[in-house]
Amino acid sequence: MVNEEKRKLGTNRSCIRDLFEYGMKKAAEIGRENVFDFSIGNPSVPAPRGVNDTIAALVAAPDAQRVHGYTSAAGAPDAREAIAKDLGDRFACGARAQDLFLTCGAAPALTAVLAALCVEGAEVVIHAPFFPEYTVFAAGAGMKSVIVPADTADFQLHAEATAKALTPHTQAVIVNSPNNPSGVVYSRESLESLAALLEEKSREFGHPIYLISDEPYRELVYDGAEVSFVPLLYRNSIVCYSYSKSLSLPGERLGYIYVPRQADDAEALMAAIAGAARAQGHVCAPSLLQQMIARCATLRPDVEAYDRNRRALYEALTEYGYECVRPQGAFYLMIRSPRGSAKEFSDRAREKNLLIVPCGDFGCPDHLRIGTCVSWDTVQRSLPVFRELIEA
Repeated sequence: MVNEEKRKLGTNRSCIRDLFEYGMKKAAEIGRENVFDFSIGNPSVPAPRGVNDTIAALVAAPDAQRVHGYTSAAGAPDAREAIAKDLGDRFACGARAQDLFLTCGAAPALTAVLAALCVEGAEVVIHAPFFPEYTVFAAGAGMKSVIVPADTADFQLHAEATAKALTPHTQAVIVNSPNNPSGVVYSRESLESLAALLEEKSREFGHPIYLISDEPYRELVYDGAEVSFVPLLYRNSIVCYSYSKSLSLPGERLGYIYVPRQADDAEALMAAIAGAARAQGHVCAPSLLQQMIARCATLRPDVEAYDRNRRALYEALTEYGYECVRPQGAFYLMIRSPRGSAKEFSDRAREKNLLIVPCGDFGCPDHLRIGTCVSWDTVQRSLPVFRELIEA
């Protein structure tokens, strides 16, 4: 016998993975150049040279035990110090090494935080559109997901809508900016309104409501957009970060949890996070990657290629008649399905080897996500297909 819920999770893949797997199979049949795969957020820009050079130097070094051996569960001291210094220098947030817990990317960071906050009857508020795995992570932690519907006019946060979702059982609220799948950057004003609401409701309910800021796309911004550092706006914030997108390392798995010292019960919260990670099988983040980030924490991505793709797709698709809010971050844009359901439109696109993700699982069933982290050639050669689909 097996756990039926886990079996369902293992056999019913996410809509993103389903299209991605289909794309790889189709590429093997007709050639990768003939499949326009916009399905998955796999960075198309190489890792910064400094990352690769540092990894090569570390592997070539004689101290193999230090490079490949265990670190403390929370992370190597020099890696945590480097990250804390970078955060402090950039945001003047006073981050310390002991405020950080290093993880194998943002996903285990989120699962550990949610598990740490799970008490009897716990709820987590999630704003649509959202990364579909949030609800999976919450369920795995034993929490109930409460979804705030998207404002499809601008995909911004609105405190009035959030207020309706908050109850005495609310332990946390998740925000993701720049947002996957919309590419929208939440305005400072919307985040300040949310912070004021959570302060008010925390007092009313008699316990802190933590604001979990999922930030894998923090450095991927365009048009001079400002990504607010949430702990500066709300003291009971928890940051979950990943280097997968910023340093083009999605398969290497390195991220962190940052619990600001001013957060309520910060010491107990960090201990609960460590305990939750331990219960989930965490030993330590990859040692080689920790040693790399100790030397490369200040490196930033080159977003020029993503920006070029973003502008070309947005300008062409809106010219053709697609409805889309202009993205200012990440490497996605969302279009409203021009006819039929988003799933039906995605299926029609797939028949033409154009892979775009229907956003029902993201909480926006009338929209589709297009990843802009592809080659320039893919963008250019896909445009006639986009035009053909909307004109058909």
